[in-house]
Amino acid sequence: MSVIRVALPVPLRQSFDYRLPVGIEVQVGCRVLVPFGKRELVGIVWQLQPADAFAEDALKSIVAVLDDSPVLSGQLCRLLSFAADYYHHPLGEVLISAIPALLREGKPLPGYQSLHYQLTQAGQAVTETDLQRAPKQLALWQQLRQGGLAADSITSEQRPALRALLQKQLVAAIEVPFSPYPAVTSTQAGLKLTTDQALAVSAIVQAQGRFQPFLLEGITGSGKTEVYLQSIAPLLAEGKQVLVLVPEIGLTPQTLARFADRFQVPVLSWHSGLTDTERLACWQQAATGSAAIVIGTRSALFLRFASLGLIVIDEEHDASLKQQDGFRYHARDLAVKRAALEQCTVVLGSATPSLESLYNALHKRFQLLTLSSRASGQQLPTLELVNLQQQAVQFGLADSSIQQIKHTLQQGFQVMLFLNRRGFAPALSCDECGWVADCQRCDASMTWHKQDRQLNCHHCGSSRPVPRQCGHCGSTRLVPLGQGTEQLEAQLQPMFPEVPVVRLDRDSTRRKGSLVEALQHITAGGPQLIVGTQMLAKGHHFPKVTLVVIVDVDGALFSSDFRAPEQLAQLITQVAGRAGRAQHAGKVLLQSRYPDHGILQDIIHNGYDSFARLALKERQQTLLPPYQYLALFRAESHQDDVPRQWLQQLVELAQTEAPKVQLLGPIRAPLERKAGKYRWQLHCYSASRAGLHQLLNQLIAASQGWPLTRKLRWQLDVDPVDLS
Repeated sequence: MSVIRVALPVPLRQSFDYRLPVGIEVQVGCRVLVPFGKRELVGIVWQLQPADAFAEDALKSIVAVLDDSPVLSGQLCRLLSFAADYYHHPLGEVLISAIPALLREGKPLPGYQSLHYQLTQAGQAVTETDLQRAPKQLALWQQLRQGGLAADSITSEQRPALRALLQKQLVAAIEVPFSPYPAVTSTQAGLKLTTDQALAVSAIVQAQGRFQPFLLEGITGSGKTEVYLQSIAPLLAEGKQVLVLVPEIGLTPQTLARFADRFQVPVLSWHSGLTDTERLACWQQAATGSAAIVIGTRSALFLRFASLGLIVIDEEHDASLKQQDGFRYHARDLAVKRAALEQCTVVLGSATPSLESLYNALHKRFQLLTLSSRASGQQLPTLELVNLQQQAVQFGLADSSIQQIKHTLQQGFQVMLFLNRRGFAPALSCDECGWVADCQRCDASMTWHKQDRQLNCHHCGSSRPVPRQCGHCGSTRLVPLGQGTEQLEAQLQPMFPEVPVVRLDRDSTRRKGSLVEALQHITAGGPQLIVGTQMLAKGHHFPKVTLVVIVDVDGALFSSDFRAPEQLAQLITQVAGRAGRAQHAGKVLLQSRYPDHGILQDIIHNGYDSFARLALKERQQTLLPPYQYLALFRAESHQDDVPRQWLQQLVELAQTEAPKVQLLGPIRAPLERKAGKYRWQLHCYSASRAGLHQLLNQLIAASQGWPLTRKLRWQLDVDPVDLS
């Protein structure tokens, strides 16, 4: 017998030793089924014959080896080991998160093959006349007659027709082995590049085949996607694979379509909207080299690739690339680490680069590529501040804003109204006594969703029906406080009865396919009013939008989060970039009660480029990231004083072990109570990354034995982007 060390998906910061029966072989990275307490768990083999293993007779034997070959490659194991150490998360949970859900459940790994449908001999003998009374079956039969169809290309509308053809034995299912895609010798011609674009493509292509990080800083509409496309073409000729990370599911369909139109190669998507079976098929095709390009959200970073040649992170500044619960990794930073391990090129693209990436570029860790003009030659939209204190306001819109909206619609163009609050109103209040419908589990008001007839808490997810009367005085005079996208949509419809109003937010796009339908409707043209939240700001191309109204820019001006000015500047610049992207000039109205605020004035007159470099100087003077490293402990409990006491113990230990690490706390979280638990924080700042991580290891190890640790929940967030 021999001993193997297995990483298990449990919240314990250790791996476990098991006996491997005689005659059974296994490799690092394979899945095994092992006994763990009264359960059986799927784990990942992490080490063979560890030198410090327990005696064999004291160990349990594994139940089964689930794989003949590793599901995690050597490069992936090194990346995940680094991530577990850097983010101080249990290794077993990190490893298991990198494989598809079906494999985590212990399901056998199917052969590396995909399911296809093709016509049988009987199906080939059928004529159109035989199927004319079943038009959907006829349409699918005509498509199959031109060649087989992969199972994952069958749409939900086609499935009933497919079942009917299978029952008639006109169609048969066959398994086709996955194999590396054939190298592409010719592709559809790209667009004519500007000088800046051509220089960027040349630099990226020359660096291919070695590790080189690039920051592609291009203003909105400057053609960053075209740079990606033309940089990818030489790699496809070599049979290499490409990973493109996007921050939101909403960007995946349009990006997928653009890449698929350009290249005649398998282009796959990876995101949470796929079924477990679809995700496993994508994982297999990437692992075998059958997929040439994978476009996905942050977890696509952990896909196994046969021959990875380029990683692209689009909208690299976006906070969605940071996982906010559980394994709190940042996909942008780990993508750079993976590129170093794979010895491939990585491109970070954004019109509003994060200050961390800009810092790395200015300090020559990344090579900076700049696109300073729009690819169409069109000028950037003009920005105009609208003072809400000096004119009448209707439904949150100033009179001057309403007049410009009317004028734009009369000219046949589209108007986008941005409001980063979904629902009908942020709160429901009594008009007589001032009572507000608060969440019973959080220190926050409940958002009124009029369409659903519900009060919803956007923090803990709880909901309840809208009350008929005040919870304090019994009055029935309940009125909305503030404005959300649902209310703005309802108010715009009677104001502009002849113009369609399209709302894009998380509530209006819950149904599968609804976002794609809405985007297609918008790009079809015609005068429209487009209302939405941050979903509108992320890389969409609406050629008919010439006016953008940011309904309220004041929310982030007085935030306690040091990142708030950066996030506000990025949001304004990204939203403004949706205007005037075609041949018509664009304009952006920023409604504010504080139009003389320094941040707004800087963005209006100098742009994001100037703001970001000034913000970096301020961060340097105040010793904030990226000039210092930050880690954040969060602790929560049903008892208010328990988290504070636990964090205070961390403070006392840290002051003894690492006096050079600066500590802020314990302090209450900005949202003091969430889901019924009181929340406290401890911020740890250090000029030395190694020194900070050494301290974090010491604090975690020491806290495991404290009695208070069993009375609360705690999390550690390394390099946090959200301090709430």
